[in-house]
This record gives sequence, C-alpha cells and structure tokens, in this order.
Amino acid sequence: MPFSDPDSPAQALDLLVQGNARFVEGDRLHPNQDADHRAALAPGQKPFAVLFGCSDSRLAAEIIFDRGLGDLFVVRTAGHVAGSEALGSIEYGVGVLGAPLVVVLGHDSCGAVTAASNAYDDGNSPTGFVRDVVERVYPSVVSARAAGRTAIDEIVDEHISKTADFLVERSKVLAERVEAGTCAVAGLSYRLHEGTVRLVAAHGSLGEHAIAR
Repeated sequence: MPFSDPDSPAQALDLLVQGNARFVEGDRLHPNQDADHRAALAPGQKPFAVLFGCSDSRLAAEIIFDRGLGDLFVVRTAGHVAGSEALGSIEYGVGVLGAPLVVVLGHDSCGAVTAASNAYDDGNSPTGFVRDVVERVYPSVVSARAAGRTAIDEIVDEHISKTADFLVERSKVLAERVEAGTCAVAGLSYRLHEGTVRLVAAHGSLGEHAIAR
C-alpha cells in the first residue's frame, strides 16, 4: 500500500497523482478506510495534504484520489472562493496539522465560473449570497478574457491559478512555509468525464511535476 507520511510536498503530490490514476483505471486500493485505522486516528490527525476544492458534488476528494480517513484536510466552497473562514481552515491544516501540501482543486464546466462569465457578457448576476460567490470569481474571468482566453475551461484554469496566488499572497503562514520549502501549493484541474487531474499552477517545489499547458 502507498506510503502515507510523505517527506516533501512533491511526495505528497505523488500520492494524490498515484491515487487518481488508480481511480481512473478502476483499480482503487481504498487505503486507510478500515476499522483499525479509524481507531488509530481517534487521538489525533496528521493529514498529508490540505485540499481546497470546489463544492461540486462530483469532486469528492477522498474518492477521486483514492485516499482514506486522516489523509486529507478538506475545505470546500462553491467555485473554491476563499474568504476568511476558508483561509483560516487552510492555515490550520498547514500551520497546526503540518500538512506539506495545499491543493486548489477546480474542474471543467464549473457552474460558478460559468455564472461569472455570463455576468461578464450580459451584466446580470444571481441574487442572494450566490452573487457573492460570482463576484469573487469575476476577477478571474476579467483576467482570462484580457489574455484572449474565452472558453469556460480556459477561465477555470485561470481561476485555479488566481486562487493559488491569492492563498500565498493573503496567508503569511502559508507564504512562509512555501518560502522555507516545507509546503507547496498545487493548482489541479479535474475533468469530470475522464476523472483525470492535471497541474495548472504551482507555488513552491513540486519536484518533477510540471504545469500542463
């Protein structure tokens, strides 16, 4: 069974990439999901990654990365928009629990990105607190459009990258650990149909992992 206590951010990302490959191939190991492991975790947790992802119901992190209890510290919001609560949760996972990797997980055909893109085109935004989500995604739409990227999935990649940038810019805890090499931030884009992930943004050292273009 794959090791679950990586020594570096690159090894932590390796675990996720390997688990995703098993998920795609339909050959999952379901690690760390047994009763003995559940009991062993009761006194405390030491996740190897913080997963900050979109709340989309098709993006269940432990499933798509073939991981189990205690492996991932998961924070999710619609469109992976980061307010103070999300930032505090991420800092807890890194600063208190010691996770060496933060993953920003977005996906193709994202509803929040689509809504923000539509608002850019017609000036109409949703009502209620959904409007707040759309407004937080909107700058990524503007940035992508300014660079000539108009397809929703191109804007998704831009939004993942902007979110990763935002986390490092706003969180001193995270920025210091990235600078020290003890943590890294990886922006991953998930394809709903294929089940695959690819790296689209990075802060810190991730070894041989390269950003897909």
